Amino acid sequence: MAKSLGSDFKRFFIRGLAAFLPTLLTIWVIISVVTFVDKHIGSSIDTGVQWLIHRIMVWSSGKELPKLAEFWAQETKWGEFWDTYLWWIGFALAIVGIYFFGKFIASFVGRTFWRMMERGFLRLPIIKQIYPYIKQVTDFLLSEQKMRFTRVVAVEYPRKGIWAMGLVTGAGMKALKRKSTDDLLTVFIPSSPMPVTGYTITVKRDEVIDVPMSIDEALRFTVSGGVIMPTHQQATEKEIDQARYKALPQSHTKENSA
Repeated sequence: MAKSLGSDFKRFFIRGLAAFLPTLLTIWVIISVVTFVDKHIGSSIDTGVQWLIHRIMVWSSGKELPKLAEFWAQETKWGEFWDTYLWWIGFALAIVGIYFFGKFIASFVGRTFWRMMERGFLRLPIIKQIYPYIKQVTDFLLSEQKMRFTRVVAVEYPRKGIWAMGLVTGAGMKALKRKSTDDLLTVFIPSSPMPVTGYTITVKRDEVIDVPMSIDEALRFTVSGGVIMPTHQQATEKEIDQARYKALPQSHTKENSA
């Protein structure tokens, strides 16, 4: 009874955790990003704005006021006003600053500057081992230039008898079509667990099988190593049992039947 209760608790706890964890992790990522921007960028901007206010008051009063830290410690009225109404200024200016930085990077001068910076990063001993992989993840999530996939297919790759999930990106190149009378397709084969890396191959149109899956479902299937599969493509318990039975040695199946 205790064993049954323990296994039942474990099964439903894992099921509940699997349902709850994606939401929790999503909220955690958003809060972490907001906290990082506010703490490491917004706080510095807050200090700069407070310094500017201090200098304006010094200039308008015509006399030297206490230093910045002493001024804000003595001026409790200003401090309370800031904490109540102006606490968001640093974070808002940080968001605006990131926006203008993005516009700068989009320009020719900005792109050239940032490429030089990245080449410098890749020369540093420890950073060059970390930066490229983080960049792959952020580019996959945030890049505007997404690959345009048309549909999901299965193709025998890297050899006959082994099926790989592929995403059709377009028709084959003209140079290849001159050498073949068949219709050709260009297919991107994503790799697990990072689908932004993979192989681009060109195959005959009649050598691919269309798979009734969306692009998102195919990417989730690849990232999870085949664990996350659309329900309409999952095998039933009966089919799984039959496959296991067929995989058993003949001698073992005969012993069970006897």
